[in-house]
Amino acid sequence: MSATLLNAVWQGLIILVGGTFLGMIYKGLDRKLAAQMQGRIGPPLRQPFFDVVKLMVKENVVPDHAVAWLFNLMPLVSLAAVGTLLFYLPLGGFEPLLGGFGDLILILYLLAVPSLAMVLGGFAAGSPFATVGAQRELVMMMAYEFPLAITLLSLGWYLSSVMPGAQVFSLTVLASNPLWGLVGPLGFIGLLLLFCALMIVTPAELTKIPFDIPEAETEIAGGILAEYSGRNMAMFYLADAIKMVVMGSLTVALFFPYGLSGLLGVTGGIWGSVIDVAFYLVKVFVVIFFAVIVVRVAFARLKIGQAARLFWLPITGISLLGMVLLMLDRIV
Repeated sequence: MSATLLNAVWQGLIILVGGTFLGMIYKGLDRKLAAQMQGRIGPPLRQPFFDVVKLMVKENVVPDHAVAWLFNLMPLVSLAAVGTLLFYLPLGGFEPLLGGFGDLILILYLLAVPSLAMVLGGFAAGSPFATVGAQRELVMMMAYEFPLAITLLSLGWYLSSVMPGAQVFSLTVLASNPLWGLVGPLGFIGLLLLFCALMIVTPAELTKIPFDIPEAETEIAGGILAEYSGRNMAMFYLADAIKMVVMGSLTVALFFPYGLSGLLGVTGGIWGSVIDVAFYLVKVFVVIFFAVIVVRVAFARLKIGQAARLFWLPITGISLLGMVLLMLDRIV
């Protein structure tokens, strides 16, 4: 094995382990802070680690009427997809490991894979609860993927008009050229609208309250995941934790890719990297806090029709308005 390949393997392992650990920490913070905001004590921060260990040692039950191979494959597909996403994101200010082999379009597709895997797993379970949950997840995907696509493509388009010939849909290029300093007044408002749209899409992508409609334990007994247990459930659990890091990192890379080391006069060297990584972790936490934790505490679960109308009309309208304002900003 060549030194370059060996180095890439080690970097990949560090990213996967680090992203998983970070996702579990944020998941623990999510549960703890949400409980505190509701006047409860809540579980300890290490509870997600206990949950995964417990699931890994429990029996992996496959329903008699399930399509066994598809039922068992989908948790692995979901985990593999979100793990792959980590390789395309500039984590902690570092260059993405696979930044030269994919762009925002690929990231958009990969973001849909975990949800599709849950849908297929739900249909393969042979359970009426899982089938209803899978149907709801499909409706949710058709609703929130459109404003998400508009947001990502609008940012790439604007940068292409400013930097002709550049790889404008590369997340590395976008993170290296924050649009806040390139737009005029109309473009600034457009960016704010696109940022708001992405923040509202984030809890839906993560299937968190008020958009946890496909699971809805009090209505359909867990929905898609009703028949999952053991290591299969653990893989879905880990995929959910990692996806939280992915969505937070994507928002930071698109809208707040700034470092702190330059402002403090500590550029380069190990201390500069430490400061930028710490600042990145804080930024991701702030995104998760406002997009996930505050929202799940402040709102109750929506009905599937309410959620679909929310994304198809107001949120899509906000993202389209943001795109139009960016276009007018270039014309004016």
